[in-house]
Amino acid sequence: MYSFMGGGLFCAWVGTILLVVATATDHWMQYRLSGSFAHQGLWRYCLGNKCYLQTESIAYWNASRAFMILSSLCATSGIIMGILAFAQQPTFTRLSRPFSAGILFFASTFFVLLALAIYTGVTVSFLGRRFGDWRFSWSYILGWVALLMTFFAGIFYMCAYRMHECRRLSAPR
Repeated sequence: MYSFMGGGLFCAWVGTILLVVATATDHWMQYRLSGSFAHQGLWRYCLGNKCYLQTESIAYWNASRAFMILSSLCATSGIIMGILAFAQQPTFTRLSRPFSAGILFFASTFFVLLALAIYTGVTVSFLGRRFGDWRFSWSYILGWVALLMTFFAGIFYMCAYRMHECRRLSAPR
């Protein structure tokens, strides 16, 4: 059980760090504009060497931002619950901490999937036509890697929960 929780905690730490980095950086998309390179993220865009805040309130940016922040919050809460799972006290007999951590990591995975799906859909359908020479960049890719890491953290914690439940049910009363 503890090896699954350790693996889940490792994946969770890496996934949460990647989520925060992907959310905060401005390299989600790179494109060429008027002969110079430009890049943009969820919070700002950069033309040449000057960066500007994205002050427009465009729905897909707001949705992607909100879902990335929710994903980071769920992953952070999952890490806290995962750490508490190592000290499984019988104070909450109805609430299993490994199960709760797994659910939080799956919620984080779902939120980051929504954020990336919204950003991908709008970028490919609208911005991809507007800028001829464009590509997704490393911040966007970190978001997908974070999705995988939080998903595997949820899997590890669910396996830890199943092992704990099997031991608890097979123990003599």
